Amino acid sequence: MALRTWGGACQIAAVYIGTIIGAGFATGKEIVQFFSQYGLYGLGGIVVSGWLFIFLGAKIMLKAVEVRAASFEEFNSYLFGEKLGLAATFIQFLMLVGVTGVMLSGTGALFEERFHIPGNAGIGLTLVIGFLIVRKGMSGLFAVNIFVVPLMIIFHLYAAGEAAAQPAFLENLFTRVTEGPVWKLWTSPFSYAAFNLALAQAVLVPLAFGINDKETIKKGAFLGGAALTCLMLASHISLVQLPNVSEYDIPMAQIVERLMPAFHFIYAFLIYGEIFTSVVGNVYGLKQQLSTHFSWPPSVLLLLIFSAGFLLSQISYGTLLSLLYPLFGLISLVFLILLWRK
Repeated sequence: MALRTWGGACQIAAVYIGTIIGAGFATGKEIVQFFSQYGLYGLGGIVVSGWLFIFLGAKIMLKAVEVRAASFEEFNSYLFGEKLGLAATFIQFLMLVGVTGVMLSGTGALFEERFHIPGNAGIGLTLVIGFLIVRKGMSGLFAVNIFVVPLMIIFHLYAAGEAAAQPAFLENLFTRVTEGPVWKLWTSPFSYAAFNLALAQAVLVPLAFGINDKETIKKGAFLGGAALTCLMLASHISLVQLPNVSEYDIPMAQIVERLMPAFHFIYAFLIYGEIFTSVVGNVYGLKQQLSTHFSWPPSVLLLLIFSAGFLLSQISYGTLLSLLYPLFGLISLVFLILLWRK
């Protein structure tokens, strides 16, 4: 029984990590935006965000089991009340569509910058494979994340080890940098965690509802949150070694190219896998939500979602990320505060 519980916990952790990793820090641009640009202060922010991932990730799933919420709309009704819950669901739905567009745009940037292939070719490939995976439901999500997540953890930790061996590593790590308004420095860990948890809710709620075992959920949330914290720290340790890090759309690929050139193309494919896991997680959550209101075939719903993501993906990745992520993070703070109080 204990072995089965830990097996289920590992599956939860893999889906939790996979859902957040693509939107949260697959390319490294996201970690720079919220943490690394602040130097040493960003390191403290990562620790705060990591604790929030463990504590509030568990709380989302446990509350979903308690109130028997099968979708993020039902969970929002519990958090905000019936009327405000509808407004929150609508905003969250738009956020999920927006982030799906950001991830697809990131796919295009990755294919152009790393593989020298037209961006829309990479986006088209992602749409086709994503469509096939999401049609398989939760089993498709498990299969993708169980494959991608362990490889991703190994590579991030290895890259961090290589970065730590570089000259002036400690000097770079402990440099105090405060770019931009000071208030952003203090709100970044909370808005980052809130943003990612608000998005992950679309997958975590139906996941918890399906598993319906609190002990397994607690262990899965701890494993997933702890792994996310380690990955954030590993990414930050690597990124502080890259001069002018804010200038790159895919800074983690740039790091690997400098420190581990033999693994450059392998890591580029892994970044693609990280982005892909978040795309399919977001689309799965959107499809589940739409299916509660429309009796259309799943294929039609998926085509609508992917079409909206494709249209957004035509905007530059860096532009989309810098505009949408901070905005969505601040909006999601309301979600975080209400979740905390519950």
